[in-house]
Formats: sequence, C-alpha cells, structure tokens
Amino acid sequence: MQLILSSAGSYPRIGDAPDLQRHRRAYAQRERGEISAGEFMTVEDEVVAGVIREQIEAGMEIVTDGLVRWYDPYSHFCRGLEGATINGLLRLFDTNLYFRQPVVKGPIRRKASVILPEYEFARSVSPRPVKPVLTGPYTLARGSILEGGYRSTHELALAYALVLAGEVSELSRAGAQLIQIDEPAIVRHPEDLNVLEAALAVVGRERGAARLLLHISFGDVAPLYRDLQALPVDALGLDFTYSPKLPALIADLGSAKPLALGLIDARNTKLETKERVFPVLDAVLPALKTGPTYLMPSCGLEFLPRARARLKLETLKRLRDDYLGGRS
Repeated sequence: MQLILSSAGSYPRIGDAPDLQRHRRAYAQRERGEISAGEFMTVEDEVVAGVIREQIEAGMEIVTDGLVRWYDPYSHFCRGLEGATINGLLRLFDTNLYFRQPVVKGPIRRKASVILPEYEFARSVSPRPVKPVLTGPYTLARGSILEGGYRSTHELALAYALVLAGEVSELSRAGAQLIQIDEPAIVRHPEDLNVLEAALAVVGRERGAARLLLHISFGDVAPLYRDLQALPVDALGLDFTYSPKLPALIADLGSAKPLALGLIDARNTKLETKERVFPVLDAVLPALKTGPTYLMPSCGLEFLPRARARLKLETLKRLRDDYLGGRS
C-alpha cells in the first residue's frame, strides 16, 4: 500500500518568531518604496526556501513552494496577462480571506511565464519533488468580471485554459511530474461541469509527461464524485472536511483515478486523531485499485498559524506511519 504525503498548496509566510516576520516587514518596506523589487524578491526566495524546509522536516514527500509569492489565487496569475486588470477585493468563498478580482476587458494573452520561474527556484532549493499549483481556468473565469472580449463564462474559461496550457507545457518540459489544478468554484456551480471538462481538456493536451491533479476544496464534493471520474485529468484531490458522505461513496463506487485524500482540516487548529482518520482510510483504501494514493491537507495551510500548520503536517505523517505500521 503506497500512501504518499503531499502538501496541498499554500503555507503561512509569517510565524511568531522575529526571523519569521521578515516577509511582512519587507512587504511593508516595498509598499513604501524603501526597498527595490529585487530586494523584495530576495526575501521571498528566503521565505520559500524556509517553508519548503519546514514541509520536508515535517515529513512531506511532495512539497509546494507555499505559494509565498501569491497575493491571492486570482490576481497572482492574472496580473501577468494582457487584456486583464485587477479590481477591488472580494471574499474568497466562505473563508476570512479576500482576493483582488480580475477584470477582463479584451482578449487575454500571457506577457511572460508566471509559474515556471517560481517552480524552477523551488526545485533548486528542494531535495524532494516540488508540485506546482495553478488556479484552474473555470475558477478564474467565475472569479473574474467580464467587460469585453468574450461573451460568456464558458468562453472566458476556455480562454484562461489556453493561457494556462502554456504554463503547464513549460512546467512539464522543466521536469514537473505532478501539476495541481485548483477548481473550487465548480462545487458551487455543478451545472457547469461541461464547461470545466472542456477547459481541462485544453489544458491537459499540453501536459506532456506530467500528470494533472484536479484539486477541489471549499465545498461538498460528494454530489459531483461520479462526474469527476470522467474529467480529463490523471488524479483527483478531494476535500473531505465538507463531505461526510464521501468515504461511503468511494467505498461503494471505487475510483478510476488515483485520489489525493484531504483528510487533515487545513482551516481548523484542532489536530486530527487516529479515531477520526483511520475509519476513513479503512473505508476508502480497499476500493482504490489505481495508485498511488496521496494524503494531503484539505486545502492550503495559510488559514493557520505557521507553527500549527507544521503540526498539521507532522500529524499527517504520524497518522500515515501509524496506520501502515499497524497493518504491516
């Protein structure tokens, strides 16, 4: 039985210790014009290296760069596009975070690579595989204000898919083995599954030897589970914290794709126990015939204090090891 430990995306940039406050200080200095863009990037590099090191020390076998350079899941990518500007703040689903909403005014095109330079730096400082993360085309379209260039969310999602396909192609050629596509918006608009399928097909055609992991969080994924199996991706990442019926559903239906099980609640400081996690694994794992299976937090860890985020990952490793040890 292969259970691979993986981060899900974001990781807190800031901690309680003074040396873990440098990103906040540097960001304020950059806003005031006291340091250059290059100096701020050096700080970001140091923070990325630190969060990767913490993930590895906590036992993760696949890490992310913590999305340290992202202001939010929408504007980070869209700032690099022709035809789009950035507007005001909007709440990110049911969280206490906000994102700056993209405004699409005309045909969108990439000005330059967005994720590739971040991936290449993360890989250069990580002895473990790095998983790049991208916000998916459907979620980007749903979160954007459409003022021109496209007639519908469907058309805009396909346009985002084309520019994301360029990112995926570059990441694959650079050696990324697993690329995560986040599509949380689909749980709120299940009627658009055909839109999501079409957009993912565009992205997937450029993945080369890389595998695409579709990750869905911030909502109950159980009603969509059957339909997700047919999407043109290689693996599914599922947030179990919203989906109490999901373990029984997977036990009944199995999965045609490898799954990433989001069993660790990334939005709650309470640490998971074997009494909570082991019954889910007992129900789900016998039904999974296509491997490997990944164990992850339910979503990115940016909602937690940094020390707690690390404890969550350490708890995930301990539970995995205890579970496998009890069945060896």
